[in-house]
Amino acid sequence: MGDQTDIRQAGRTAEQAGTTVPAGQPEQTAQTAYTVPAGALVGVVGAGTMGVGVAQCFAEAGHPVVVVDNDPEALASGPARLRAGIRTAALLRRGARQTRPGAPAPRTETLVTWSAELADMAAAALVVECAREDEDVKEGLLRELDRLCGTETIFASNTSCIPIGRLGSFTDRPDRVIGTHFMNPAPLKDAVEVIRAPETSGVTVERTKAFLARVGKHALVVRDAPGFVTNRVLMLTLNEAAAVLGEGTADAETVDRIFQDCFGHPMGPLRTADLIGLDTIADSLEVLRRHTGEERFRPCSLLARLVAEGKVGRKSGSGFYEYAPQHLVARGGTQHG
Repeated sequence: MGDQTDIRQAGRTAEQAGTTVPAGQPEQTAQTAYTVPAGALVGVVGAGTMGVGVAQCFAEAGHPVVVVDNDPEALASGPARLRAGIRTAALLRRGARQTRPGAPAPRTETLVTWSAELADMAAAALVVECAREDEDVKEGLLRELDRLCGTETIFASNTSCIPIGRLGSFTDRPDRVIGTHFMNPAPLKDAVEVIRAPETSGVTVERTKAFLARVGKHALVVRDAPGFVTNRVLMLTLNEAAAVLGEGTADAETVDRIFQDCFGHPMGPLRTADLIGLDTIADSLEVLRRHTGEERFRPCSLLARLVAEGKVGRKSGSGFYEYAPQHLVARGGTQHG
C-alpha cells in the first residue's frame, strides 16, 4: 500500500494548503488551491460490484487502493472480477475510441490490495463506502472508520438513498462526510452525483471534486435529501415497471422495449433493475419510505417476492430475466459489501 507515513503527511500538507485562507478572502480561494497528492491512498469499503468498480477507477488513475470486505468469497473473487472489469473497460473504450490517462492494465491490478481489516485503510486520504444499503451497517462502519482514520480523511458514501447528513452524524467529522453516488458500471460512467449535506464543508466538496477529476469523472453536485435526484426518481420507475409486469400489463421484454424504442433509453427498467440488484432496489425503496414517510415507495409484491426467493438479478443468475453462469457476481459481505 506504499509508505503510509508519507501518504498521511501528504494529506496533512494538502489540508493546510486547502484550509489556509488569507484575511478578507472567501473560502473559494482555499478550495481551488487544493490538488490531490500524488500516490494518495484510497480506501474502498465493500468488494461487491460497486466497490470493485470504484477501486478500478482510482487504480486506473494511479492511486494505490485497499478494498476491505468481511466476506472471504467476495475477497477471493475480487481480483478476478477486477481483471474482468479492466478488460471490459479497455475493449469498450477502444471501440468508442476513448482513452483514459493513468496506469496501464497490469499495473492497475497491482495497485489494488484486498483485506478483511478496516485498519488497513487508516492512512487513506479518501474512503469510499460501498457497503450494503443498510443504515445500521453503515453506522457501525463509519463509527469504526472515524476512530481509525486520520482527522484529514474524507468519508465519501456511495449510498443509494440514505441522507448524507444522517451518515455524517455517526462521526465526529460531519464536515468531511459527503455523498459520491457512482453509477454502475463505475469505470464506464463519467458522471458522479455528489451530495452535499448542510454540514459538509466547501473544502470537502472541492477536494472530492478534485479526486473525481483525477479519475476522469465530473461531479454533479446536489443538496442532501432522501434518494437525492437519481434514486428519488429512478427507484419509483423501477418499482412501477415491476408492478405492471406483476399485474400482467406486459411481459418483461415489452416493458423494456417501450422504454428503449419510445423513449430512447439504452436499457429498459427491468434489465436495469437486474443489473443493479433487486435486493439493492428493495432496500433503497424501504430507506426512501422510512425517510419520507410516503407509502408510494413500498416495494411492489413481485419485487418483494423475487427478493425473498433470492432471485435478485444478474448476480444471482435470475431476476426479471434469466442469466448465464458467466454473469454471476459475488455480492460482498453482510457488513462491508
